[in-house]
Amino acid sequence: MNELFQVINAFVDKILFFDIFFEQIEGVSFPFVVAWLILGGVYLTIKMGFVNLHMFAHSFAIVRGKFRTKEDKGLITPFQSLATALSATVGIGNIAAVSIAISLGGAGAAFWMIIAGFLGMTLKFTEVTLSVKHREFLPDGTIMGGGMEYLSRGLAQKGMHNLGKILAIIFAFFMIFGALGAGNLFQISQSVAIMQEHIPFLKESSLTFGLVKDNGYLFGLFMAIITGLVIIGGIKRIAQVAAKIVPLMVIFYLLMVFWVLGTYFTAIPDAFALIFTEAFSPTAVAGGMLGAMIQGFQRAVFSNEAGLGSAGIAHSTAKVKYPVRQGLVSLYEPFIDTVVVCTMTALVVILTGSYLGGTEALEAAIVAKQGAVITSTAFGSVVSWFSTVLGFAIFMFAFSTMVTWSYYGERAWVYLFGTKSSIIYKLIFLAFIVIATITETETMVEFSSILFLALAVPNIIGLLILSGDVKEMLQEYLTKLKSGEFDKEAIRD
Repeated sequence: MNELFQVINAFVDKILFFDIFFEQIEGVSFPFVVAWLILGGVYLTIKMGFVNLHMFAHSFAIVRGKFRTKEDKGLITPFQSLATALSATVGIGNIAAVSIAISLGGAGAAFWMIIAGFLGMTLKFTEVTLSVKHREFLPDGTIMGGGMEYLSRGLAQKGMHNLGKILAIIFAFFMIFGALGAGNLFQISQSVAIMQEHIPFLKESSLTFGLVKDNGYLFGLFMAIITGLVIIGGIKRIAQVAAKIVPLMVIFYLLMVFWVLGTYFTAIPDAFALIFTEAFSPTAVAGGMLGAMIQGFQRAVFSNEAGLGSAGIAHSTAKVKYPVRQGLVSLYEPFIDTVVVCTMTALVVILTGSYLGGTEALEAAIVAKQGAVITSTAFGSVVSWFSTVLGFAIFMFAFSTMVTWSYYGERAWVYLFGTKSSIIYKLIFLAFIVIATITETETMVEFSSILFLALAVPNIIGLLILSGDVKEMLQEYLTKLKSGEFDKEAIRD
């Protein structure tokens, strides 16, 4: 299995991740997909008039339910859609990916993660708006949305039927593999490493399927069972679980962070100064400014998924009348995930210095890209039992991410193979949870990262072509908002 992942890694890397024609210090090159995401984010942010800034307050009012109407259509509330999408993004990526980015790209990577989060807000707004506009209500009562729909249906309306269909099929295949990789294998491979630190029994050797392996697979079996109990119930059950878990786990995690920041309170200004300095320093680790930027953007996208078209699958199920309205709700995803949570994690890792190594265990974790171990060590260096508490947080983060990404992959599977075969996908997804506990972690990180970022290629092509439609819808929405029309049609409790 490990060899298979390596072959897939090499193939996709050659096809999609060829380098742009310049290099910097230590031969660091700029992957095409990273440049593609940056250019897409900058272009859409300017074209949408910096909607990620001036519509932030209105977005919060929508989340609170202020603009509900009798004509809203969907399965779950805008808040539940946001919570479901956040359960996919606020996860191991906020704990592990941040530490990996900083250990590989230096403290400056945190600055570029914040910039990626800012640009990602507009990318997310655009793809979610298109997802709701082009969503399809299926006979079985479910909703099909996301990149598959706006690539196929949206481009068809532009007279690009063949191009749209090809991009949608490519997107759907990448979505399935991304769900199995980043939404499953990466989550488990990172969390099992932490669980083994706190439950020694999971480290003990065991005879498993004819192979001598540790008992980590038991953790995989447990996760497969509880995940299966949720995902079989579909999006409504996933949304109900996410709406309860996400707010609690974010607050729980931030309380731990604030404790650490309180301990290092006087050093926080120096940490921010280091982040800014190394973001532009030609002598920073791993290739200077270019290396920090690459790591920052890669890991930020890995965490918040902006530009990948995945979140639109969850948001397309929201009960809304206007597509733009749910697009505005989605602005909070990259903001909460990257600008807030990832920045907090970055400060903890930088203030404690865990990303620099210093011990044999940390050096091994950095080499193996076990970001969760690096972050756990950072928390444990302040309060010894924090690493144990973080283990519980990682468990919850991994669980919430997997249940949502199982749905993303299932929708892509249904798009390609039909509704009746969705149970096959769900069984494969659950099987991969166990597989992740018996496969090398480093390979999992590379496998999931490549397939994750690959989604951006077909997705941003569609976003750029259809951006004019989104701009027009946004302008119409703003006109109605200023006229007071929305206040008249809103339901009053």
